[in-house]
Amino acid sequence: MKLVLNTNYESLREFITLLPTTFDTGGEVIYNARNQIKVFTLADGRKINVKRYCVPIFINRLVYTFCRQPKAVRAYEYAAHLIELDVPTPMPIAYILEQRGGLLAYSFLITEQSSLHNMLYEFGKGTLSGREEIVKAFARFTAGLHEKGVYHKDYSPGNILFDVIQGVPQFTLVDVNRMEFGKVNMDKGCRNFARLWGKRDFFELIATEYATARHFNVQQCINLILKYRHAFWKTHDRTLYDYE
Repeated sequence: MKLVLNTNYESLREFITLLPTTFDTGGEVIYNARNQIKVFTLADGRKINVKRYCVPIFINRLVYTFCRQPKAVRAYEYAAHLIELDVPTPMPIAYILEQRGGLLAYSFLITEQSSLHNMLYEFGKGTLSGREEIVKAFARFTAGLHEKGVYHKDYSPGNILFDVIQGVPQFTLVDVNRMEFGKVNMDKGCRNFARLWGKRDFFELIATEYATARHFNVQQCINLILKYRHAFWKTHDRTLYDYE
């Protein structure tokens, strides 16, 4: 087993070291699919988020053992880099890599649990009325990411958490193992919204605010965002949200 621990969390070493054996019986499940996410409450009341990545298929076990960093490693390192850039994401605490037969088996990512609870799924249906400021703030938040050269390659509703705190929308990024860092031009920036759910007016409002924040042409951004949105969703299940 390989354990890499953030030096600021040395007091949690014993708890984290035992996670491969305590994961199945402890914590509260908040996501359960191919990978599983649990929240553990420590003795002092702090909440810790633990994501266990499933054992990859054989070919990927080879790739992640010898050729490419496993997802847990990338998520840990990217989160640390985001924090250096002052981009909100849960603080990375540690990662664990287990091996079986000399190849990667289960891996774990341990982070602080975000205090934000809402996801952008809720904009998939319903009216924008009363929620316009959240959408505008989200567009500005994304513009800020792109200005810093941050490009989340899985910028989907479940990976963007938000809450309105004292009247101000706050956002944070999760599931950050698929990131790019570098220049984000208008075309690439507009393409980043394609995975989101929502009606046309939701995307038009995003495009207008995003273009304004980055000093782009508003109509060009509207056209690009709608184009990439259509291209993505025409190959997916449109019944998941109000396409028009």
